[in-house]
Amino acid sequence: MKISRIIWLEDIVEKLLRKHNVEEREVIDVLENKPLFQRKEVDYNLGEDVYTAFSLTNRKRLLSVFFVYTQDRRTIIISDRDMLEKERRRYAS
Repeated sequence: MKISRIIWLEDIVEKLLRKHNVEEREVIDVLENKPLFQRKEVDYNLGEDVYTAFSLTNRKRLLSVFFVYTQDRRTIIISDRDMLEKERRRYAS
């Protein structure tokens, strides 16, 4: 998957930090560190799908990042969290 640009919505960035204690830099790390992508929802919005990226941050934190992937390869971050145990097993395999 090729990402041309990451779009940050202010209320989402605040939620990532407040609720999940995840900084923007960590999300970028996940998207740059050879993530495992999984499509979660098809045609979320006129041909745009929702994906999850599973990967490590540069500080070795395992995160799941949820985003909308647009037709012009932009990525709109919508949420994130520490990986669940079953996601860790899938990522490790």
